[in-house]
Amino acid sequence: MNFRPSWWLAAVAAAALVACGGNDPYVPGSGSTQGAPTTKGSFTAVVSFGDSLSDVGTYAPATSLTQNGQAPYFGGRFSTNSATATVWVENLATQLGLLVTPAEVGFAGTSVKCPAAASPALASTCTGYGQGGARITDPSGIGKAGGALTVPVKTQIANHLARFGSFKSSDLVLLLAGDNDIFVQMGLFAATAAQVQADAAAGRITPDQAQLALFQAQSTAQGAMKLAALELAGYVKDQIIAKGATYVAVLLTLDPAITPSGNALPADARGVESALADTFNLWLREGLTGQPVKLIDPNVLLRDALATPSKYGLVNVTHPTCDADKIKLITGGRVSDGSSLFCNATPGVVFNGMRTGADANTWLFADGVHPTTGGHRMLSNYIAEQLKSFGWI
Repeated sequence: MNFRPSWWLAAVAAAALVACGGNDPYVPGSGSTQGAPTTKGSFTAVVSFGDSLSDVGTYAPATSLTQNGQAPYFGGRFSTNSATATVWVENLATQLGLLVTPAEVGFAGTSVKCPAAASPALASTCTGYGQGGARITDPSGIGKAGGALTVPVKTQIANHLARFGSFKSSDLVLLLAGDNDIFVQMGLFAATAAQVQADAAAGRITPDQAQLALFQAQSTAQGAMKLAALELAGYVKDQIIAKGATYVAVLLTLDPAITPSGNALPADARGVESALADTFNLWLREGLTGQPVKLIDPNVLLRDALATPSKYGLVNVTHPTCDADKIKLITGGRVSDGSSLFCNATPGVVFNGMRTGADANTWLFADGVHPTTGGHRMLSNYIAEQLKSFGWI
């Protein structure tokens, strides 16, 4: 049977979610933020909330060389790990002469809050709250069942307030989240779509019934992304700005459909995934309209890098640098998906998980969705440029 292409479903579902009724000229997401500072900040801390893209080492114990959760670790960041590899949050902090360390480190039911506090002079640096797998509100994030902490952004913010009481005007607050909610909703949609197509192929439902079921499934997924975005906007307003933060930069979520993982999906599925990202970003903008924050869209950077890689010193923007077979061997079969959390780029070591010929500095993707060391450097440089344009640095 023939299904209408997903762009049609996406357009109709988006219109249903966005419409305010009748001839109302207002379009949600078309407003702008207002009142953020326009002067340089005297920053004393980088406070970061989010997911794996901002994770500065939460799950290092999962990569213990002795497999007992203790150092030395061969991984720990969702990138191309090495002794000097860092993610964009750390890079940006370094540019500001600051240090950011994990707010919590652990795996499989055991964790330590602010491990850097073992050195009293570093106790205030544990402001990297981002965790791989974390969602906006739901604590059951990606990888939770396998031992990941997946503390949601809502709780990450609450944990910061529990430690410090409030935000300071000298905090640079950064927030990037949403992709894990996309992955969850995409999984639910895909499961429904598979069942609908099976039912249609078997004649249990008509083509029109199948189309309606697919439309309803995508509408449900987009509705969940709208809710997640508005929840996140609410946390920014009520738990960050209202609690004293002055310099707040919120990054729109990246479109996973333009990553290697997304490109491996059928074309119609990529359309659905992009629609989920677009829906989230639309309602995040809407929720923050009129608020004293700055929005940054990293999709502008990613799409430009994919279109003109040489502009950024990149030679490969399509293949992951990390070799899934090598990582499977290194981890004794425990990790079979090629996750960059377990990917080490150090030349010559037995736990090097890089694809033959790959380069952590000139290839963009570490795995299906996460940047390499070079990719993170590109992202941090872009964000620094945005902060300069705001007058913040």
